[in-house]
Amino acid sequence: MTSPIILNFDHSVGQINDAKTIDVNNWQESIRFGCSEKKLKQFQSLLEQSLPENYGTVLMGSGDYHHISLLLIENLAKQYSAENPIQVVIFDNHPDNMRYLFGIHCGSWVSYVASLPFVSHVHVLGITSNDIGLTHFWENRWAPLFHKKLTYWSLNVNTAWARKIGLAHAFRHFESPDDLIASFLSEQYHCAQPIYLSIDKDVLSEEVIHTNWDQGQLQTYHLLDTISSIKQRIVGSDITGELSIWQPSSWFKRFLSSLDKQPIISSDKLNEWQQEQHQLNLTLLNALALSL
Repeated sequence: MTSPIILNFDHSVGQINDAKTIDVNNWQESIRFGCSEKKLKQFQSLLEQSLPENYGTVLMGSGDYHHISLLLIENLAKQYSAENPIQVVIFDNHPDNMRYLFGIHCGSWVSYVASLPFVSHVHVLGITSNDIGLTHFWENRWAPLFHKKLTYWSLNVNTAWARKIGLAHAFRHFESPDDLIASFLSEQYHCAQPIYLSIDKDVLSEEVIHTNWDQGQLQTYHLLDTISSIKQRIVGSDITGELSIWQPSSWFKRFLSSLDKQPIISSDKLNEWQQEQHQLNLTLLNALALSL
């Protein structure tokens, strides 16, 4: 069994006894939310030096760091190829496939993953965000959708516009979370390709957990059922969506953060909600440990 890794950007991940912690707090300001591709490459060099040869699930803190998943997936290029590819399965309330002109962003990294030669397909499960609705359709990066490398699995979002421009194959809409997960697992039943699994806990309902972002409708059992069904194929995984308070010193990041209207976190709720996050992490790690 391989040990989990904590990338300690924001001190939001609780104590996990068998985990290896890598202190990257001094990268928080430059990496969080978004950064230049040059800065991301610099951080990738640090990761390559710091990560052990074999490791388990990586916990990265807030969903503001979800673009670090790209680096973890790229690390699998040593083992996989276009002839021996993997799929990437992402639980997220947002598509993370939006246009970003200033480098790479926690909401733009999926298109980079879809372009990797050894990734056959990317599935984003549980989207309820209007990022894929008509008013924001132009902000999505269309190339991986048209090239059949990316599928959105959504709830309660009107995506009728996609059919009109020939993207019906890339948009799967469902009436309930149960239907969404059942359909996805049914499609995966006869597939044998390895899977990298990335979990952003903002895909979960606020009845389950609280995060820094607007949230979806899934319950914990939807994640656990999926892990149980595909566990023999999982070759890597990460978890984001922790709760943390951050005040960027950069005016530009303050501006971008304000556009996304992240919920204000009450200081008296922070500790309570982080404890709930910690218990959920332990549950997910226990399920993932059976597969890695």
